[in-house]
Amino acid sequence: MNDRREVIEAAAYLLLLVLAVVASQHMNVVVSGSMEPVFYRGDIVIIEKTSFFGVQEMDPESIRKGDIIIYDATWFPEPVIHRVIGVETDRNGARYYITKGDNNQDPDPAPVYPSQVEARVLTVGSQPLMIPRVGYITLWLKGL
Repeated sequence: MNDRREVIEAAAYLLLLVLAVVASQHMNVVVSGSMEPVFYRGDIVIIEKTSFFGVQEMDPESIRKGDIIIYDATWFPEPVIHRVIGVETDRNGARYYITKGDNNQDPDPAPVYPSQVEARVLTVGSQPLMIPRVGYITLWLKGL
């Protein structure tokens, strides 16, 4: 009876650990004020990834105007969280996105191709899913 209870307890702890890892991989800390007032530095946004351990959660080709994405910028060393303000096609027929921080005057300096997209911020209606200010701990630990 004790052996069975220990196995169940170990399985429960393992399940909890797996759930924590999955949940943490679907959160991203906001590091700048470029998207204010939608979200602020230190907020945590809930995301869906283009690839999560080899599983495609969302197709980067399905992004639409108004979506908030996280992408590998060619003009900045860290991933950027900005809104898609336009969807265009280049001379070769390849789709790309024009992005801009809601708090920025100008669009980002370079187009964003679907291959650069890491994730999309999940929304309910037009409101992004987020946890306010909890990410300050991460910013402090990283010295940001």
